[in-house]
Amino acid sequence: MFKVVNWMIVSRSQLLVDLLDCRWPQEFLVKLAKATPATMSSQLSSHQNSLVVFDLATIDLQQVYQLQKLIEREHYAVKTVFLNFPKQVDAKFLIHPATTAGVFYCDAELSQVSSGLNEILKGRSIIPNDLHKSLLSDIADDESEHLTIREREVLQALLSGSTNLDIANQLFVSESTIKTHLYRAFRKIGVSSRGQAIAWAQTHMHEVRV
Repeated sequence: MFKVVNWMIVSRSQLLVDLLDCRWPQEFLVKLAKATPATMSSQLSSHQNSLVVFDLATIDLQQVYQLQKLIEREHYAVKTVFLNFPKQVDAKFLIHPATTAGVFYCDAELSQVSSGLNEILKGRSIIPNDLHKSLLSDIADDESEHLTIREREVLQALLSGSTNLDIANQLFVSESTIKTHLYRAFRKIGVSSRGQAIAWAQTHMHEVRV
């Protein structure tokens, strides 16, 4: 169990920040710091925050991924919560079992969020059942379905800024074949865009380099 004293909300919505600032300090007896993606790192270094809440409605998912990785590397005691988690976009790559304490979908009511945060204060993790099952399924898939050598080569090429046509020429295959490799690799590593794949590869490439 961890004791929450200082929380931080990372959002570009001043309206949401003001709303939560009126409610959460009194409701949970916490101090609520406010940050933007650009100021989060410096504020984390100067304050003893134990919980960071990301507003995914106002921040690019790839940027949140990088900030989440920063927390994992440099602030291992800090837990994270995601508000406005998208249902139509696969954003499971953001969730880390060691740091993610809560996930709330974009249609969650404020009362549901408050109830979930009370559970998080007690040391529990709050993740929707369907998302939790999907994460468990991905873990099972990871154990049996690994990146092929060709998929690793394609991911490696992404890091150098190569286009699909560039990669196809390098590997002497068609551009459509590269698209197929990318689709399969994206599904295996749990990302849904080229930018997310590059962000993933920047962190995990030492594991997939051939």
